[in-house]
Amino acid sequence: MTSRKSFLFISALGFGTILTGLAVHHHVVAVKAAKQEHVTPPAPYFPPGAVWTQDVSNSPVDPQSSAIIGWLAEAGGWGHGRMQVDFSMRVLQATATTPKVPFKKGGNFDEGGSSDKLSEIPLPPGGGIEGQPGYQCNTEDNDCHLIVVDRSQNKLYEAYQANLVNGAMTANGFVLWNLGRLYPPSGRGDQCSSVDAAGFPIAPLLFNADELASGSINHAIRFILPNPRMREGVFVHPATHAGAPRGPANAPPMGAHFRLKASYDLSQLTPAAQVVARAMQKYGMFLSDGGNIALTAQSDADTTTKYADLNFGPHDLQPLKVTDFEVLDFGKPIRLTYDCVRNK
Repeated sequence: MTSRKSFLFISALGFGTILTGLAVHHHVVAVKAAKQEHVTPPAPYFPPGAVWTQDVSNSPVDPQSSAIIGWLAEAGGWGHGRMQVDFSMRVLQATATTPKVPFKKGGNFDEGGSSDKLSEIPLPPGGGIEGQPGYQCNTEDNDCHLIVVDRSQNKLYEAYQANLVNGAMTANGFVLWNLGRLYPPSGRGDQCSSVDAAGFPIAPLLFNADELASGSINHAIRFILPNPRMREGVFVHPATHAGAPRGPANAPPMGAHFRLKASYDLSQLTPAAQVVARAMQKYGMFLSDGGNIALTAQSDADTTTKYADLNFGPHDLQPLKVTDFEVLDFGKPIRLTYDCVRNK
């Protein structure tokens, strides 16, 4: 569903720009070590067995992997030609006592991909929409994702082009995920979208500063490519939809599962970036949407740790090229028809 990407640059100096001596390096490592002792990474979003938390270190590579990676490299690789991180996506925490506001469909509401009727949505005080300090967002120029987690009710609210108007939350797309459910490979149903074009939930694929501080990301990671660099007209599970890709047969299909090669030398990355890279080797990353900023991290507006504490910035994963990855076996692609049939 995504057409444009809004992002914020975090004011965090990268290692390559500030390190002039071992004293600074030792200080950064010491800060990270101290954080590891006091920060607990977030609990998994779905029950054990969820596809996002599977160890794929030894999973087979797709027969087309070399051809796909080669074509993608020639086509320009990641968006903007580099692996960059977007820090604008907020994940808000709600409880049974969080105030709720009425929910209304926007003028371009996606009936096929969205959830069933929703009358109200919790809005934590002090929260905000993607890239915004509050709940107002210009939906003409931004994706305006709203993500709210209520673990007490096993609910994950995700909205697209959301905006608070006259005390009511409007959105052009909305999905209510059941955190107590182990979804099948076809997710909410083949041909059904979500607030991500692939039909995925967003929150379980975001990494955040608390995870970096703890030293471990225990799930796969969300990544995106420009629409011309994704195969047109098909998707592969666990994706259930494909948005608007325009690439040829050698392009990766929506839902493709990439894995950083085990042979990649992590020592060329900063300590915090190494945490992300290790997750890419163990859990991989799923092609989730279209856009130019390759990776999406959770904003640190809602976490204990700040990215600046860890000296982790938007370009710290830039050394990772598409040729450092391989594509895991994805079977036969599914033709996109847009005929959404919801799983019961």
